Amino acid sequence: MHMGTGDIYVGAQLQDSGRPAFRRFADDQLCWLRRVLVAPVGMGKARSLLADTGTVILDGPRGSGRTSAARVLLREYHQDSGFFRELLPDEEDELPLQDPALVENGDQLLLDLSAVGDQQWSTARNGLSALRRAVHEQHAHLVVVMPHDGILDPDLQNYRVHIGWPEGEHVLRRHLRVHGLPHEQYLQPDPAVADFLSERRPMREIADFADLVRRAREAARPGEGFTQWCAAARRAGNDRRKDAAALVADLSEAPQRALLITVAMLHGAHADVIHRAADLLLRTLDSPPVGLPLLQHKDLAARLTEISADTGPDGHVRFTELDWDSAVRAHFWDHMPGLRPHLGTWAARAVELNDPHITPAVRDDLVARIAGQYLRTGRGDGLASLAEGWSSTTASRARLEAAVHALTCGLDDPAHGREFRERIYQWCAHRRLRGEFAQVLVQICADVVASSHPDQALLRLYYLARRERDPARALQALCDLVAGSRRLRRRLLDCLARSGLLPPDLHIFLQACDPVPLTDPSGTARALVEENGVQGSLTTCWHAVLAELPPETWQPYAERWFHRAADGTGRRGELLLDVLVGAAERCQDSRGAIFAALYASARESERTAPAGPARAGETTAMLLQKITAAQGLCPATVPPVSAGGTRS
Repeated sequence: MHMGTGDIYVGAQLQDSGRPAFRRFADDQLCWLRRVLVAPVGMGKARSLLADTGTVILDGPRGSGRTSAARVLLREYHQDSGFFRELLPDEEDELPLQDPALVENGDQLLLDLSAVGDQQWSTARNGLSALRRAVHEQHAHLVVVMPHDGILDPDLQNYRVHIGWPEGEHVLRRHLRVHGLPHEQYLQPDPAVADFLSERRPMREIADFADLVRRAREAARPGEGFTQWCAAARRAGNDRRKDAAALVADLSEAPQRALLITVAMLHGAHADVIHRAADLLLRTLDSPPVGLPLLQHKDLAARLTEISADTGPDGHVRFTELDWDSAVRAHFWDHMPGLRPHLGTWAARAVELNDPHITPAVRDDLVARIAGQYLRTGRGDGLASLAEGWSSTTASRARLEAAVHALTCGLDDPAHGREFRERIYQWCAHRRLRGEFAQVLVQICADVVASSHPDQALLRLYYLARRERDPARALQALCDLVAGSRRLRRRLLDCLARSGLLPPDLHIFLQACDPVPLTDPSGTARALVEENGVQGSLTTCWHAVLAELPPETWQPYAERWFHRAADGTGRRGELLLDVLVGAAERCQDSRGAIFAALYASARESERTAPAGPARAGETTAMLLQKITAAQGLCPATVPPVSAGGTRS
């Protein structure tokens, strides 16, 4: 019962959200990159070398598009049997390049070392030959982006391809075409374009200019064409912060500045949203309301004119100058630092406003703009604390999604991504999490980190699953992650076997020890259960389960193993029995009782075996023989199986 004022939120669930998974956005970004990329000089040679050898090492000047080329090359080898991921050998929880377990069949691996120092490059070079061999053996593909003109060992020179600058005009036209601009417009000479391309531009700057042209077209007045769009884009590319400072100096009243900040942070939102959010900002800052009767207040149109903004025919508010919003945001952030914490509080309240015009896109844009200011000024720690604070109490779904999006912005930022991955690791492995922050971290790991760094996502989800009081979401996400990767399942089992196997580890193991993927070769030479290392991990974990947990806890999972062993898997099914018997044999004084419980569980599983009671009976007989041998007894006489599949 809620008798007070305001909203009440009970058990908000991120999983109930109708928005698509962030992993899909990562895939979409790769598809977009492939559409807009103009093949740089050397792309054809790199593609041919990658096809022939599985490895290519790209060298080229900064800004030439070498990293984008690397991602597109790997995207062309996307297949069902492997994953695209970025290798990060210098991060603490990543496997070294020399470790064969780093590569799985069909993987598409990116090793971007374009910005590392001499020491890091030297260390990475020592592992490249071993990594290349593993890639070849696993029919995978590897693209390395090396530091420009760095030293490369003689045995790797054959894999080196120099990437040269593509023609800047072609790059701009490709972006404009993909943005939907008519070719008869952008193929015409234009003075603003000529001025912009008069010097060599990095590919990122060309992409940003094309996006400004697109936005200028969307905000253009009737009668304006390509020339005006490009001129507006060129002006927007200049530093406008002095102009923004002059405007703010002319606006001395708090409501004027609140409206200016609101439009800058919610640029393009509906006028109703702007009006409510501006009032909310004043209340957040404890600014007194205007003491005039309502009908004597200036209307929104007049107030927007004062800040060089207006409402379009669609009812959405924008500044009259292109990209003016970013200049205003930068000015207030840089020159009113005391405002920063209040903006975080205001944003959390704004995303929760109940208004049909506050769509997920509006919320995401607001969060991205707040995050952009933290990241632009090198305050990743502030953004991380903001996201944690948004979800450390009982929060609405909108606020939890805002926290997820804020952390996603940090992870996606090239300068701060590593910092955020490390911070998330510390949260998952060592910190006490308050409120609903754990489920924010689950979604971040499962959808964002896992899209390019699945090994890091696995470890973070593992720590959440073993430390949280309610580990169900983390455990499900962990199982979903390993379900599609033999390599990740192998690593999880190894991690569990080395963990000390506390009660939470045992629960994780029982959920993750599905016998079907363990015995399915999936087109490879052998199944996981046939690998000595995996057998050792399984035996260690099952021994702890049998020794520490009561039979009623582990029997349902053992029955699944008996069903799989009876399901025509041959030698691989027999190995499942070997693991169970080997685990029970380690139980020393209690092994007799555990052998008896295993046998009873096998007999019970015969009634529900998908393969039928007769096949299940044969599996139980095989189990009994293995138990007898493990105890050093004479070969057992197996009772005959009746026509109904049960023993008499």
